[in-house]
Parts: sequence; C-alpha cells; structure tokens
Amino acid sequence: MVLKKKKFIYLNLFVLIVLVVSCTTNPNLNKKNQDKFEAAIANHEPDSLTYLDTTYVPIYSDIYSQTKDVRFNLTATLSLRNTSFDHSIYVHEVDYYNSKGIKIRSFITNPIELKPMQSVEYVIEEKDTSGGTGANFIINWGSTSTKVKPIFEAVMISTNGQQGVSFTTRGISIKTDE
Repeated sequence: MVLKKKKFIYLNLFVLIVLVVSCTTNPNLNKKNQDKFEAAIANHEPDSLTYLDTTYVPIYSDIYSQTKDVRFNLTATLSLRNTSFDHSIYVHEVDYYNSKGIKIRSFITNPIELKPMQSVEYVIEEKDTSGGTGANFIINWGSTSTKVKPIFEAVMISTNGQQGVSFTTRGISIKTDE
C-alpha cells in the first residue's frame, strides 16, 4: 500500500512539473504583432552606394493540395541576412506582390541598415492568402562594397492535423547596378 501511495505521489508531482514548465513563457518568442528586433533606419541614399541590386524571392502563401481547387495555406517568413563581417547593406524597399504582379504592400517606409552579420525577418501570416501561389518579394538594396553577398530567402511552413509542410526558396538577383 505504501508503494502505491509513493507511486501516486511521484506521478502527481511529475504531472505538476510538466504543467508548470509547459505554462511558462519562452523569453525568446516574440509577442504577438511585435518584432523583437528592428533594423536601424539607414542614413545612406541609393545614389551614395557603389553597388545596387534588385532581388526577387518567390513566396507561396498557399499551395495546391489534392486538386487544383484545394489549397493548403502557409505561413511565409522572408529573411534578409547580411553575411558580411565588414560591410553593412542598405535595404531601400521590401515589397510584396501577388500572383498577378500587383504590389500588395510595402514592408518598410524608410531605408534600413543591416550591419555586418545582422538579419531581419518579415512574415506573411497563414490566414493571409492575398499573394496566392505565385507571390513574391522584391528587395531593392545596396552597399558600399561589391564584395557583399547577402542571403535573402523564405521559409514556408504549416501544419494541418497530422500533415506538415515546410520548404524554402532563395532570392535571385534580377537587376544589378555597379
């Protein structure tokens, strides 16, 4: 009987610990509608930069599932990453276009500076299907060095019941001015 009581006490203690740990907030998670990090507003004009580029990044706010009439909504995260140890990049535009080529929104109102090794993200929420399967981002950016090679990529992810989908896309340069 004493052994059963000990097992019962240990089981309850374990369940209590699991509940307490699962209810605590992770300090690394962003609060809803708040970015934990924002890039500094840049004080460079595009004309003062020696290298200018326009990068295209494909985004899928939804994908076809089973038939052309059934779609699976996705959350898309655009990540802008400065891979340089020495030079900043200056982002002048981050614009989101739908499948028809119509600009849906601009994500920045002022140019931003991404310092060496810095990154920033922009999110298209799962419920936002305004972009469609052919959505994309256009990023206009520049640098004082032609050696800078940032990575602009997107991660699309979603779950529905037991089914999960995730994949990435990477940006390509579509216009360069040196």
